[in-house]
Amino acid sequence: MKPSEKQSDRGILKAEAGKQNFSLARYEPVQPLAHLVEYYWVVRWDLRGQAPYRQVVLSYPNVHMVFEKEHNGTFAGVYGVPSKPYTRDLHENGVVIGVKFQPGGFYPFWKHPISNITGQILSVGDVFGEDGTALQKQMFALDDAEKGAQLVERFLLERLPEPDDNVALLNRIVQTVIDNREITKVEDVVSLLGINKRTLQRLFSRYVGVSPKWVIKRYRLQEAAERMEKGDVPDWSALSQHLGYYDQSHFIKDFKAMVGRSPLEYVKDAGLS
Repeated sequence: MKPSEKQSDRGILKAEAGKQNFSLARYEPVQPLAHLVEYYWVVRWDLRGQAPYRQVVLSYPNVHMVFEKEHNGTFAGVYGVPSKPYTRDLHENGVVIGVKFQPGGFYPFWKHPISNITGQILSVGDVFGEDGTALQKQMFALDDAEKGAQLVERFLLERLPEPDDNVALLNRIVQTVIDNREITKVEDVVSLLGINKRTLQRLFSRYVGVSPKWVIKRYRLQEAAERMEKGDVPDWSALSQHLGYYDQSHFIKDFKAMVGRSPLEYVKDAGLS
């Protein structure tokens, strides 16, 4: 499989420290799946004889299908968009093979509102029935993670859904939010793309699982954390304005609600001050 060009660590809090405890590889999907799948990913770790490591992720608005093989067992699941930062404790040794769907990319496979699984985890068997159960048995019988990614790709290709214009639209909307820092509220998206606000909200609920407001705020807070970790820490008032906040207190409140620490506490805890 071809390594993915999308190698940004944005959203992985304290990514440099994390890379001392696990490895992360990403692979591109084949073209027929590219509008539905962003990439496949493989995480490996070997902490035998060491203390467990806790990784926190400010997740993107994407559904993931994962196959987890750890020292104490296996699990295959579909993860809805986490409503809170996602925390994973790594023990002993293990490997996880995952599919990161495009925003809206999982809906055509499942045909149910993605908001139904926001903050939830379903088994692959619950989603794909007997075929999903068979897939997870095949996945866990393999010792090669890249072959596992190829296997799940074939599984998805065999179930390639009919084209859905809403998926392309939502991908474009989310990419527009990423590329335009001046977008700080839903009305900015409505104005820029000429789409009805209620229509936008219904589409996000059905296809993405979270609101447009959630997506805008999450990308801005990811950027804030990334800038802090790179040592780019201006005064908090300037940073909050850069991210589109009317005042510093709202930025600090949102950051603390997402990360669990104020920006200043986060910088100190990461040893960045």
